[in-house]
Amino acid sequence: MRDADELTCLLHAWREDIDSVPFPTFAELLIPVQTQRSAPSRTVTASVQVTNATGWRDL
Repeated sequence: MRDADELTCLLHAWREDIDSVPFPTFAELLIPVQTQRSAPSRTVTASVQVTNATGWRDL
């Protein structure tokens, strides 16, 4: 039980430390416009062939 009391005290001390620092607030978030991708996009193909037939029943 003593371990639980010590953990509770540590948790409360940590919470007080966190609460003592003001959380930053932002009036406006500015994200720059992306003008061009840094690398050209490429088409990725599947490594297995996909078909309409399931193979486990007669169609």
